[in-house]
Amino acid sequence: MSPKDDIPDLRGGDGEGSVQVHQDPSQRIDGAKVFSIYGKGGIGKSTTSSNLSAAFATLGRRVLQIGCDPKHDSTFTLTGSLVPTVIDILKEVEFHAEELRPEDYVFEGWGGVRCVEAGGPPAGTGCGGYVVGQTVKLLKQHHLLDDTDVVIFDVLGDVVCGGFAAPLMHADRAVIVTANDFDSIYAMNRIIAAVEAKSRNYKVRLAGCIANRSRETDEIDRYCDRVGFRRLSHLPDLDAIRRSRLKKRTLFEMEDEPDIVAARAEYVRLAEALWAGTEPLAPAPMADRDIFELLGFD
Repeated sequence: MSPKDDIPDLRGGDGEGSVQVHQDPSQRIDGAKVFSIYGKGGIGKSTTSSNLSAAFATLGRRVLQIGCDPKHDSTFTLTGSLVPTVIDILKEVEFHAEELRPEDYVFEGWGGVRCVEAGGPPAGTGCGGYVVGQTVKLLKQHHLLDDTDVVIFDVLGDVVCGGFAAPLMHADRAVIVTANDFDSIYAMNRIIAAVEAKSRNYKVRLAGCIANRSRETDEIDRYCDRVGFRRLSHLPDLDAIRRSRLKKRTLFEMEDEPDIVAARAEYVRLAEALWAGTEPLAPAPMADRDIFELLGFD
């Protein structure tokens, strides 16, 4: 299959006016628990995803993390480097996927977490949904999902187009990373609407949100109470997390400082909760004007 074959489906199954990349039923991920991590750009999704993967690994789970961002730094702290992307490797073999071996695009990170960077098409040239689809197809062809307990998709920014909503076609639960500010909550509201649209045709449901880089959670909690959402975790703005990125490590590799030990424990608690299963949520996203009225701007 080439990029030219990936033609958007115009049937509108994901809502009126929808132009989406539809999932091939044969490419569904079976057997593993699949989570998609979303949130406003720069909110800390990759840091959250990598530490969550590490937490699952400490619990004895076999974990696969898939970065879905052209800058391909999702697994940076797990592997200690920027690994090649699936799309770049496919280009090298002129999109002859049969020439690829698992070791060409799957890299082992801390705790045995298997790391894949899907990458993305050059700016303005294609749909990210194709890249996600090809990545999952390769993983299935090489039977790399057969012995996996947890799959984590770390998804680009707050883009809710068909391409970067593609991981929702595979996920059991979507988790949103947010901060205690208007822009982050506004992005969360849009992502909730995107997941709601996908849930009409796919198994994905919302699990809740993670408050990140925030001392307080009052605005997040106010929004959640209003729409029927839930805060799963709170990670304050810790300098230790910033330093872990600079050292190319997850928190689980850092020295035992009090803040680091506490943050690790919270990630493990979150991993345990997600593994045990979360109640599927169906919050009602707010209209833009209503969010402005709820969150300030007197």
